Amino acid sequence: PRGWDFEVRELARALSAATPGAWISHVTAAVVLGLWLPTWFRDSHELHLSKPRNLPPVRRHGVVGHTVLAFETEIMTLDGMRISTPARTWLDLAGLIPLEDLVAVGDQLIRQPRPGLEARVEPWSTLPQLRHMVSKHPKLKGIVKAREAAELLRPGADSAPETFLRLALTAAGLPEPELQLRITDTDQNSPAADLGYRDERIAIQYDGGHHLSREQQSRDNRRDEHFNAAGWRYFKFNGDDLAQDFRRAVNQVRLALRSP
Repeated sequence: PRGWDFEVRELARALSAATPGAWISHVTAAVVLGLWLPTWFRDSHELHLSKPRNLPPVRRHGVVGHTVLAFETEIMTLDGMRISTPARTWLDLAGLIPLEDLVAVGDQLIRQPRPGLEARVEPWSTLPQLRHMVSKHPKLKGIVKAREAAELLRPGADSAPETFLRLALTAAGLPEPELQLRITDTDQNSPAADLGYRDERIAIQYDGGHHLSREQQSRDNRRDEHFNAAGWRYFKFNGDDLAQDFRRAVNQVRLALRSP
């Protein structure tokens, strides 16, 4: 909830100020940074705080303390608090969340923000930076999972469900789809689908909750018409498919890839 996110930021700022040498980390850092997290994990009311190994561990009610090896370049100051960088936060989450969720967070870090729609103009991180982060901490909890996730990251997913859809397709043995697939790949103004297969002219879209607005539906309809007019086979999936692990999506896309 947004109210809880605000409360977390205020509590984190106070905790950081009261604990010299420590920094906000793990799930708390992800919430403060505004990163996507699975709901069951995001709503935790515990605050996560890390300290270097040469300082005594944190022991406070409602605080999960971590004693870790971290480089100064992996910690930054944000709104007056010391906090893990986005890349380090992603690495720390490897010991706490499933692989698919870790890939979704990583995809979010390396995606290019949309001009005019987001305050940022640069990605939180890059794929080489995340892989370098993994290489620096071979003994960290969850490092095997982090290595696997780093190989699965792809820039271009605008939401966690888009990542889950891509992973479902490849886990089923289907070819890896292209992300942000434009009808005309050389035209940045050409309508784009979330993912798909250019050679087979298959476009795939995930419609999340923001697609329910009248304005967004109008844009979606225009995009759909462009793909249909260009002779593409067009598939749309939603939260019901997500809840069923995209089984319907896998079956439909598999059939489409088999047929001319």
